[in-house]
Amino acid sequence: MAPLPISSIRVGKIEDVQELFKSKPNKVPERFIREENERGVIVSSLKTHHLHHQIPVIDLSKLSKPNSHDFLFEILRLSQACEDWGFFQVINHGIEVEVVEDIEKVATEFFDMPLEEKKKYPMEPGTVQGYGQAFIFSEDQKLDWCNMFALGVHPPQIRNPKLWPSKPARFSESLEDYSKEVRKLCKKLLKYIAISLGLKEERFEEMFGEAVQAVRMNYYPPCSSPDLVLGLSPHSDGSALTVLQQSKNSCVGLQILKDNTWVPVLPLPNALVINIGDTIEVLTNGKYKSVEHRAVTNMEKERLTIVTFYAPNYEVEIEPMSELVDDETNPCKYRSYNHGDYSYHYVSNKLQGKKSLDFAKILN
Repeated sequence: MAPLPISSIRVGKIEDVQELFKSKPNKVPERFIREENERGVIVSSLKTHHLHHQIPVIDLSKLSKPNSHDFLFEILRLSQACEDWGFFQVINHGIEVEVVEDIEKVATEFFDMPLEEKKKYPMEPGTVQGYGQAFIFSEDQKLDWCNMFALGVHPPQIRNPKLWPSKPARFSESLEDYSKEVRKLCKKLLKYIAISLGLKEERFEEMFGEAVQAVRMNYYPPCSSPDLVLGLSPHSDGSALTVLQQSKNSCVGLQILKDNTWVPVLPLPNALVINIGDTIEVLTNGKYKSVEHRAVTNMEKERLTIVTFYAPNYEVEIEPMSELVDDETNPCKYRSYNHGDYSYHYVSNKLQGKKSLDFAKILN
């Protein structure tokens, strides 16, 4: 999560998009304007309403009674969601509404602070913790219309205490409470995913060791020309699972690549959006694939998301699980590698679709 700053990187001037919107609401600097084939597609509200219902929804309350009809049916739906979409929403996930609202509140308060206060926690070039923009490695690289604040959460040794803010006053407490609940959720989901694969339910937890958990808060201010920019470049996640929470009053922004079409995802009330990361793709030998996704912006509305990344310990060796490899019908597609090495590779390169996963692929 936290490589050392790379002093040789020259990233050029990175303008803060919140400040840009405040001072020059009708201006989009050249460095944010994408090539035509990269630009966000503006989807009508009618089409969005139609498409978002296609995203699978998993009801975790139905998975609380093993061996019941509801349990078996929901496990099947989870398997289909992981295999066909790589994205799904969870409802009745067990995280109290107050915990969710509290983390949204302090995240909003953080982004609303004066720029000089937020700059006390800078994201240094080549790192992914702190306030700023991540994955920037050159002076001419296009920028996302987004401000980020990212922190390593667990285990304690991945934290950078200097980057945990003293303001808002309850920020650290709220993040600790929220992260504990999301950690429980990830453990549950991995148990159910293991069952969906025909594995014993503890398979992932035993393999992951002391799992790594990080959080990134993304703030997307309105943009006068949303058709020219991207909120976040297309990418898959290097994690095992990613949990996305979108604040209540946010506009639609997440899009996933499904059958070569960018499909918008509108989170249901009190739901969380889950996606499969590269690590699960490798472990399942490609049965459950990570999915390319991106964020687009809106002309009138802001958007705030809180994203948790959950992954194996950096010391763990990753390779396809033997139960899911067959030399004749499903040969091994990925090599064995150290998860810490992959994590470093991931954060040391700009976001380019699923290119990071080439690190692990066995090339024929």
